Amino acid sequence: MKFNGIISLFLPPLIGAGGERVVLNLAKVFVEWGLSVDLVVTDTSGRHQRFMPTVPVGVRVIDLKTPLSRTVYIQKLLKLKAYLEREKPTVMLANVDYVGVANAAKAIANCPTKIVQVVHSNLSQEFGKISGLGKQIKPLCVRQFYPKSDGLIAVSKGVAEDLAEMTRVPLERINIIYNPVVTAELPVKAQEPIDHPWFKPGEPPVILGAGRLMYQKDFSTLIKAFNQVRQHRPCRLMIIGGEGYERAKLEQLIRDLQLEEEVQLPGFADNPYAYMAKASVFALSSRYEGFGNVLVEAMATGTPVVSTDCPDGPAEILEHGRYGMLVRVGSPDALAVAIEKTLDQPIPPDVLQKKAQQFTSERIAEAYLRYVESLLD
Repeated sequence: MKFNGIISLFLPPLIGAGGERVVLNLAKVFVEWGLSVDLVVTDTSGRHQRFMPTVPVGVRVIDLKTPLSRTVYIQKLLKLKAYLEREKPTVMLANVDYVGVANAAKAIANCPTKIVQVVHSNLSQEFGKISGLGKQIKPLCVRQFYPKSDGLIAVSKGVAEDLAEMTRVPLERINIIYNPVVTAELPVKAQEPIDHPWFKPGEPPVILGAGRLMYQKDFSTLIKAFNQVRQHRPCRLMIIGGEGYERAKLEQLIRDLQLEEEVQLPGFADNPYAYMAKASVFALSSRYEGFGNVLVEAMATGTPVVSTDCPDGPAEILEHGRYGMLVRVGSPDALAVAIEKTLDQPIPPDVLQKKAQQFTSERIAEAYLRYVESLLD
């Protein structure tokens, strides 16, 4: 490994989302390999402070201190420019930078830093749910700035194809690197006990979902599917992973279906792997994804999975159904059938765990470094 400069990782405020866990997993491996790593975060105040302890030891945190305001873009641009000129990192991996502020800062800064945009989700889907001016402005920014990047990384083939279509950048110029999901700590954390009555011996099987309570995750479909499954057998549904603007809607659905005793939405879990390891089936019901980290995490604990065949990621992870059933998006009926079949005939844990080893932090970090070194060469 010949790289010996500074790797800068640019992120929005920390909120406990899957994309930032990916970045922090990379940062941890880079530090363990003796590299200098800066985590450049737009803001760490308020509720984001809760997640600062998740930053790996040895990573230097650069807080741009730019909370949301009417001038937030200009503030980020100028502070990022100052950082690039002061520290001159060898490369900046810009994550969730939908307006290309890293590219703009490099354009006005006096520094040699290579800017690599890392795209974690299907941008057409992301921008499709935006209202107001942002619906037009963000796609324009992507088309304007992303082609000027020194490098482009997409976290799945589907994301790469969508990005190529949006930016008109040739697909072969976009490097596909899957997410670093399986860490050395994951199997250890998976074995930790859970103090919850649903996971005691002899209790009905638990179907698990994970993610923030938002439109993208489509937990309404999962709850409706569960309602069908519990007509045929005793079972329970738990959705962990965070908060979101759909909590009230989902809680009302649970009441309407009279599922208050069988469905729980406990919110953020410090150790989701312990829940995954003890669930009977993990279900992903998303309308779209960039990759689908939670599928890999559940597989790494040996738990069978089912998923919607949404853009993008799940079909690639599951090899089009080989490692878990795929169903059409938004269909409670199809998802219920998949859950029942998986409860009856689960894929052996060792098969799933072996597949998950394709997504270890070390393997993916090595792929990132090879790509960065190719840009420098």
